[in-house]
Amino acid sequence: MTTHDPSSRAKARPRARSRSLAISGHVPARQDAATVALPLRSRPPFECIALVLQGGGALGAYQCGVYEALASANLAPDWVAGISIGAINCALIAGNPPEHRVERLREFWQTITEHPIVDGFAALAQDRGDRARVAFNAISASASLFSGANGFFQPRLPTPWLAPAGSTGAVSHYSTDALKHTLERLVDFDRINDGPMRLSVGAVNIETGNFVYFDTTTHRIGPEHIMASGALPPGFPPVEVDGQFYWDGGLISNTPLQWVVSDSGARLDTLAFQVDLWNARGALPRDLNDVAVRQKEIQFSSRTRANTTNFERLQRMRVALSDLLRSLPEELRDSPSAQLLREEADHKVYNIVELIYRSQRYEGHAKDYEFSRISMEEHWRSGLIDARKTLRHAPIFERPTDIDGVETYDVCLDWPDG
Repeated sequence: MTTHDPSSRAKARPRARSRSLAISGHVPARQDAATVALPLRSRPPFECIALVLQGGGALGAYQCGVYEALASANLAPDWVAGISIGAINCALIAGNPPEHRVERLREFWQTITEHPIVDGFAALAQDRGDRARVAFNAISASASLFSGANGFFQPRLPTPWLAPAGSTGAVSHYSTDALKHTLERLVDFDRINDGPMRLSVGAVNIETGNFVYFDTTTHRIGPEHIMASGALPPGFPPVEVDGQFYWDGGLISNTPLQWVVSDSGARLDTLAFQVDLWNARGALPRDLNDVAVRQKEIQFSSRTRANTTNFERLQRMRVALSDLLRSLPEELRDSPSAQLLREEADHKVYNIVELIYRSQRYEGHAKDYEFSRISMEEHWRSGLIDARKTLRHAPIFERPTDIDGVETYDVCLDWPDG
């Protein structure tokens, strides 16, 4: 077991304005002990530790593994921001005391993956090769389509095609009433609203088309805000919040990083762990199944690398502007133009640590609604191991020293360990 020690840092590979940490693929159980990072000796030198969670349905268990690793290293987030399933995981984290957060996350995911019939097939598929898992995953995904997920969503009867136009039943294939009850059981919303951790979840106003963040600095958060962020049509119904109706924030942006580092106006030295469930990079498809997988990955990765690059450029401009304003003659420093520009200038620093789920060969285009227990455990475990290995690298805890004050770190699973 290793602990965070700058004197024994591993070298990071440079890539443009970012660094890629060399980490080999998902590690089997017997190697877990070698990848565990002991709790940090002190808090990293940042004003804010943020956890940023993307949407991705059943893949969201990967984010829980990442959080478990952070918690075991005493890296408690000051701010959690999520979209869709990421919003649900954020609510479970912010809405529980630190000692119960991993427990509540696991209770939620064990609840929604409880399916005795599907579990019976899992024993036949486990450790029998990729073909067996492809068949099992197809059975599991079909079970989710036809019977829903326990404590999460259920198919509508009668079907929406037979429901009166304008009714809730006419605009979605599933009911999410069960999710409301699950959230109320597992999440303390008073703690979310009155506790120390900031929570932000993104949704889309259906009538205006505007992207909206429900944030504990501006809203009193309830189950409806979390459900609105995950109301992906046409599967799930729109959710009413204060007389307006909302759909899943992933329709516009599936990654809330921009809100945390820029759009919210927080302006804090930030160490952000961005946990993505869709990989922006991938191979050229070889068949229609590959096409469906790659389409989802491109659509829901929300141009994460491009957004990070744009933020790096923006922050570089902010730093340069701050330097320029300081060099102005005294008679110009208080001019209206200088005052306006000063609102955009700062010298804040940001480390963005990206953890991206890499699919297994047997996972197809239905991986985001394949709610089996075996897949959930695999996703959780992958996040746990990826995060543990990432936390062994001291550079991610160090403040950037270059001119723009932004460093981005990637978890690269396709390179040899080194």
